Amino acid sequence: MTGPLPIPQEARDAGAAPPPRGHGTAEIPQLPTNREIARALRAARKERRRLERGEVRRFTRRSRRRRIAWLATAGVVVALVVGVVLIAYSPLLALRHIRVEGTSRLDAGAIEQKLSDQVGTPLPLLDQAAISADLAAFPLIRSYTIESRPPDSIVVRVVERQAIGVVQQGSAYVLVDAAKVPIASSAGRPAGYPLIAASGASAETNAGSGFAAAAGVLSALPADVLSQVDTITAKTKDDVSFTLRGRSATVVWGSAEDSELKAADLGALLKSAPKASRYDVSSPHSVTTG
Repeated sequence: MTGPLPIPQEARDAGAAPPPRGHGTAEIPQLPTNREIARALRAARKERRRLERGEVRRFTRRSRRRRIAWLATAGVVVALVVGVVLIAYSPLLALRHIRVEGTSRLDAGAIEQKLSDQVGTPLPLLDQAAISADLAAFPLIRSYTIESRPPDSIVVRVVERQAIGVVQQGSAYVLVDAAKVPIASSAGRPAGYPLIAASGASAETNAGSGFAAAAGVLSALPADVLSQVDTITAKTKDDVSFTLRGRSATVVWGSAEDSELKAADLGALLKSAPKASRYDVSSPHSVTTG
């Protein structure tokens, strides 16, 4: 018996319909075309240029602001300097009035006249060396200060030398200060001042002289004791002594060291032993009277 031949399995498989997409097979992605790639690159370059321009503008703006700030500051400084210079040389600040204060023995008018060569000079340009030289012509001036009072005045405050005693020069009696600078001279001995019979120069020249020691002692004495000193002597710095008027008493002082302590001791001795003829305070911790 014959019938249709069997169909091989390979043939049946070859004629079978392909399986549907998405069931068991991977989908291949679609790659961009050259045109799309070129367009993307152009866009990236354009964006980069835009960002770069923004950074440049931001940096330039900051630098410009800094430059403007520096220029403005420099302009202010220059304007101030120019203004100060113009004011310094301006006739508005020229010296017109001089006032002298602090004088008692000195003639304030004479000092003002001596400084009159500065009139017309702007206050900031006053010649300090010339002023110092002019005031040096007055030996009684121990020190001075000058105060400017714009727009056209100065005040000269002087400190006069203070006499501490009298030294005898020939037949004349000369009032001197602690620096042995002559203050006044007279034929008779001025009342109220001790006679200084001490050798040597002032402490400014010779700190170990007798005069320097005597001046140091007089400066340390309280007013009530100083007013009683008649004559003070000192051959060296270590043998100062003086006599007291109205008591016929002698005070042995020694050196000028511990003068404040010695002055306190002497004040106590004058009260406790008013009739003594000798007071020895040369050793302030062991004073004696006689």
